[in-house]
Amino acid sequence: MPSSSSAPSAGHEPSQQPMLTLELITSADDERPVFLTGSFNGWAVRDERYRMTRIGKGHYRFVFQQIPDLGGEPFEYKYVKGGWESEELSAEGLPRMNRRIEIPKGKVVDTVPRWKCHAGWYDPKYYPDIQVISKRFNVPQLRRRRRISVLLPWDYESTNKRYPVLYLQDGQNLFEDDAPFGTWGVDKHLAALAQRGKGDLIVVAIDHGGRERIKEFMPYDTPKWGEGLGEEYARFLAETLKPYIDENFRTLPDRAHTGIGGSSMGGLISIYAGILFPNTYSKFLIFSPSLWAAPNIYHEPLGFAARPDTRIYLFAGGKEGAGMVANAKRFTQTLKAICPRPDLVRLEIDPEGQHNEARWGQEFPKAVEWLHFER
Repeated sequence: MPSSSSAPSAGHEPSQQPMLTLELITSADDERPVFLTGSFNGWAVRDERYRMTRIGKGHYRFVFQQIPDLGGEPFEYKYVKGGWESEELSAEGLPRMNRRIEIPKGKVVDTVPRWKCHAGWYDPKYYPDIQVISKRFNVPQLRRRRRISVLLPWDYESTNKRYPVLYLQDGQNLFEDDAPFGTWGVDKHLAALAQRGKGDLIVVAIDHGGRERIKEFMPYDTPKWGEGLGEEYARFLAETLKPYIDENFRTLPDRAHTGIGGSSMGGLISIYAGILFPNTYSKFLIFSPSLWAAPNIYHEPLGFAARPDTRIYLFAGGKEGAGMVANAKRFTQTLKAICPRPDLVRLEIDPEGQHNEARWGQEFPKAVEWLHFER
């Protein structure tokens, strides 16, 4: 595996020329070290193997003597000054899309005008209270156990308020800086929302089942993936987990204050949960749903969408693969055709959007604000 110490010194022999050299120029330099994160290391941050060498003020370099096996995935990367709380930003102060090199070789010079930091983004005072309910929460419908976490409003312990709840899939990728595929940054986005007076929300993060993830999130049996366990998983959410959350936390348990969501296969199972339990959820956060994997879902009775108080926020990116935007548009039209208020079905399309946690994280606060706080 590559290491920042592998950077060749001046005068290396031509036979030892690096495969790829990344140089970074930043006008907003400080003493924090700069790391690379990307598809080559599972989007891990603070990975000392990919710590850049500081050449001078605002000038950094990293040399890849070899490119790790990416398993057919594109070479994508970002610069971070530590973790995702300090990732690179555009000149406008927004998280930028993943950088991509089609053929990772030669020398690439990048610029970063700004870096994310707590100051100006969110006040740590509003950071949510994150609690792991259990690392081995019983899932009787699947005869398995699962880590379940809750993100409580920052002032939960000092109030007597009750809160709406949003159940999110793929908990491993929602708030941990060292998440294997990057993070949504839900914790930090909730803090920023709270700072603006829109943080009265409990988020329940349900870890996926690892190798069993696709089966658990698949509504139907398929020749490719075998038995679909989506019904059992959805029953766990509605019949086991939700009653536990309502009993142990100050929730608003009614349908009007309960939402569900996820991305990719997590988005698909969230739709299916609404189909199976239309009396449970009224708010749906559906990012890049894997509709291609379950086309039968178009023929299901979408009764949850026929309720006048249902809100559905869909997102799709133009660079997520063939069919993503088209499928999202088709599904949106299907929902609007039966929804009493078509204006409560919202589809956002980013022509440059890619299929990753960083992009879904950008969309998260917009979706939450519209679903839970806009009237």
